[in-house]
Amino acid sequence: MSMQNKINIAVIGATGYTGLDLILMLSKHPKVKIKYLCATKNLGKNIKNFDNRIKKKLPKISSINKIDWKDLHLIFLSLPNGEAQKIIKKYFNINKNLKFIDLSADFRITNTKIYKKNYIKEHKAKKLIKYSIYSIPELSEKLIRNYRIISNPGCYPTSIQIPLIPLIKKNIVKIDDITIDSKSGYSGAGKKFEKRFTHKNLYSSTYAYGVRGHRHVCEIDQQLTKYTNRKVNFSFNPYLLPTFRGILTSIYVKLKKGQSASSLRNTLLKFYKKSQFIKILKLNSPIGSGNVLNTNNCEISICETKIKKKVIIFSAIDNLVKGASGQAIQNMNILYKYSEKLGLK
Repeated sequence: MSMQNKINIAVIGATGYTGLDLILMLSKHPKVKIKYLCATKNLGKNIKNFDNRIKKKLPKISSINKIDWKDLHLIFLSLPNGEAQKIIKKYFNINKNLKFIDLSADFRITNTKIYKKNYIKEHKAKKLIKYSIYSIPELSEKLIRNYRIISNPGCYPTSIQIPLIPLIKKNIVKIDDITIDSKSGYSGAGKKFEKRFTHKNLYSSTYAYGVRGHRHVCEIDQQLTKYTNRKVNFSFNPYLLPTFRGILTSIYVKLKKGQSASSLRNTLLKFYKKSQFIKILKLNSPIGSGNVLNTNNCEISICETKIKKKVIIFSAIDNLVKGASGQAIQNMNILYKYSEKLGLK
């Protein structure tokens, strides 16, 4: 395929929060032709009925049974955990040039026993895991071009790995006791979050959950070990905020001897100097999620505390963009050798 031509794509799981953000951005991408928008419900309906931000005329919602798999270059899957692996397994060999970007957890965990323990289900496509790669683009870079299945990371793990991995690799923070907390807008829990979160005053309160072990812990643990070749001891706790989108992560670390908050910041500046979307703020900068909403950016602030050798690393992303759909498009751009920023802001 000539890189001058548009790629034909399908989005499976079109009407969820992540799917709608993905379609919105893809509809404006100059190198993409959306051929199919698929869901299990609302067949025949217009996608604009679900998100009035989408202005472009697009195919009506259809079943995946309508797809001509040989006519596609790339499929985005934005489905509940356990569903993408079944679809990819069924259609993987129909078109050897077809690639998949999966936004669920189905191919994030390489050890199927750990996957089963955390997601309480058997993996249905174990033999395809070797054809997949977990990809935060700033860390995996161009390796993804060697794989047909791109596993898009979770939103919390993205906000954690981007600031933390370069510091651990550089061996400038202690790794025996790291505390991480992440606060997210409720869109991160999906459209059915009201069934999952039943506490009082849901839309006007903050709520801590997953204290004994959030599913993303195994993902964070796997990737920290993979990239640093070291066992990192950390605790992680997520919080639900009464806002629609955005994540603010706080990472509490102790400095190695001879290090300072400034040396941490300089390490990140050097590591991400060529990155399009990673923004390192001035030392001790106030930070929130407001600047990154509806963008693919990750803002990072390194802050000193009154404890001399203790530093807080703050990381802010939009959970639906850099934490999901925007990162998926960034992966697509790298996969097809487009400008990394194409179709993103």
